[in-house]
This record gives sequence, structure tokens and C-alpha cells, in this order.
Amino acid sequence: MSNKGTLYITWIATLAGVIDAGYLSYVKLSQVPVYCTPGLGNCDTVSSSTYSYLFGIPVAYLGLLMYLAILFLLIFGDRIKNLQPYSLYALFGISFFGFLFSLYLTYLEFWVIKAVCQWCLISAILVTVIFICTSIRLFSRQETTPF
Repeated sequence: MSNKGTLYITWIATLAGVIDAGYLSYVKLSQVPVYCTPGLGNCDTVSSSTYSYLFGIPVAYLGLLMYLAILFLLIFGDRIKNLQPYSLYALFGISFFGFLFSLYLTYLEFWVIKAVCQWCLISAILVTVIFICTSIRLFSRQETTPF
């Protein structure tokens, strides 16, 4: 797959992630029940668990912050002179941490909480796609690195 193709997929996954995490953040902020498609899990159980917070901050907010940071880098990473040489490394780092954290949260859903949230799984898939595409772009670079 070309770098242009992986960048295009990264854009789509990031925008979908902003929507997904934005919805979950709205649910947390407004304290309304989260919509869960019948037969696809129990989103309220996951959303109301103690694992839905990290240091008192809703995980949904952290997810939204992550997707917005990725979106910022996609928009401005090549346009800000001081950021340009490092933007792909920043994308890789953010998506790598997001990927690892989503693995942890997915483990918690299946084995500890014993309930699944469709929105959380969508986010885990999206950040995995972003991580894979960013890894492909990073490791296929032909130029010399600043490090």
C-alpha cells in the first residue's frame, strides 16, 4: 500500500474516531444512557464501571483528546516548520500508546467487566488501523531521520 493510501485511511479512521469518542464523551458529560445496539453487548455496564475512569478522568475524554491530537498532527504536522520533522514520530507515538491502552481496555471488557461496548470496540479497531498505517508510513520512509 502506498504512503498516500495509508494517509487517506488514517484520515478516515481519525475522523471516525473523533465521532466515536465524541459521542462517548457526550454521554459521560450529559450522563445519559449510552446507546447499544440490541444483541451487541452491554455498553452501560462498561461505561459505568470503575475502569471507565483513569485518575478521575473519563476514558472517553482521553480517547477524544487522542483523536484530536492525531487530527491536529494530520492537519498541521507538515505545515508547522518546527513540528514537520517530528510529526510522523509523534503520530506513531500517540497511536502506539492508544493501541496499547485499547488492548488493555478490551482485555478488561472481556475478562474483568465481562461486558462489551460496541463503541469501545470500534475505537479500538480505529486506533489499531491508525497505528498500522502510521507504522507503514514511518518504516517506509526513504529520507534520513533527524535522530
